[in-house]
Amino acid sequence: MPDDQPAPSYEVLAALVVSLRAELVAAQARAEQLSVALAQATERIAELEAQAGKNSRNSSKPPSSEGLDKPAPKPRSLRKKTGRKPGGQDGHGGRTLRQVADPDHEVPHEPGCCAGCRRSLAGRPVTGVERRQTFDLPPLKVEVTEHQLIERECVCGQRTRGSAPDGVAAPVQYGPRIAAIIVYLYIGQFLSKKRTAQALAELFGTPLSEGTVADVTKRAAGRLDGFLDDVRDKLAEAQVVGFDETGLRVEGRLHWVHCARTDKYTLVICHPRRGRKGIEALGVLPRFGGIAVHDAWAPYECATRRSWFGWRWKTVHRSAVVAVG
Repeated sequence: MPDDQPAPSYEVLAALVVSLRAELVAAQARAEQLSVALAQATERIAELEAQAGKNSRNSSKPPSSEGLDKPAPKPRSLRKKTGRKPGGQDGHGGRTLRQVADPDHEVPHEPGCCAGCRRSLAGRPVTGVERRQTFDLPPLKVEVTEHQLIERECVCGQRTRGSAPDGVAAPVQYGPRIAAIIVYLYIGQFLSKKRTAQALAELFGTPLSEGTVADVTKRAAGRLDGFLDDVRDKLAEAQVVGFDETGLRVEGRLHWVHCARTDKYTLVICHPRRGRKGIEALGVLPRFGGIAVHDAWAPYECATRRSWFGWRWKTVHRSAVVAVG
C-alpha cells in the first residue's frame, strides 16, 4: 500500500469480510448444486447406456423391436474346423439298418396286369422278387393276466390254496415290464414323475399317477442291495477311482451327495454328513488300495492313510490342475 494512502478503517475491513463471506457461502451453495446435477447426469447416462445395450437376448425386448440394429448371432459352436468332411470318416465301421434273412412277416404284392399288353398275369411264372423290409413295432397294448389261486378241499377236510408267483402280492398291480419302463424313463432318461406317467398313458394306454411312479421306483431301489455291494467291490478293486461330494437340499435341510466313479462304474449316495462319516458310508475309500483322485480335502486324506502311494489333486486354476505326490 502506498505511504500516501491512508489505511482502511475497521468498518471498511469488517464490511469487506462480510461481503467475502457471503460470496463464499454462495459459491459453496453453487458447488453443491453442481455436484447434485453431476450425480443426476451420471445416473441418467448410466441408464441410457444400459438401455442402449439391451437387446432381445439380454432383456425382455422382443426381436422385432431391434429392426436393422439386431446384433449378429453368436456362433453356437466353438469347435474349430478340422478339414474333414461331415459324416462318418474313412475306416469307421458305423451302424446302419440292414435286411434280415428271416423276417417276421412276408407280404407279397402281385402286379395287376402286364405293363405292355395289359393282359392278366395270374398263374404266370415268377421271374424275380425285389425285397423291401420295414422295421417297426407291433401295436402296443397292455395285457392283463389274472392269477387264480385255486383252493381245494382234501378228503381229510383240510383246504389248501395254490401259491402266487413271486412278485404277485396284490389283487391289482403293475407287472415287471411296466415297472422296468417306469424306472427307465424316470431314472435313466431323467423324466419327471408327471412326464413319466404321461408317457405311459400315451404310449400304452395305461393311466397311472405320479405317486405310482414314486412307489415303483422306491421298490426297485430296495432290490439293489446286492447290486450296490457288487459296485462297491468293483470300485474298491479298481486301480484309479475319482471321489467327490456336493451339497443337496433334502426336505429343506442340507445333505451331501458322495460319489465314487471310474470309467465303467459310478456309485452315488446321499448322506447328512459331508466329512468322514459320509465318506465311510459310501463304502469305497476306507478299503480302497489304488490311486484316489480327489480335491485334497482333509477328510479324504484321513480316510486314505494306508500303506499305498496316492495322489492328491489340487485345483490351482480354473483350467489347470496340479498333481502333488
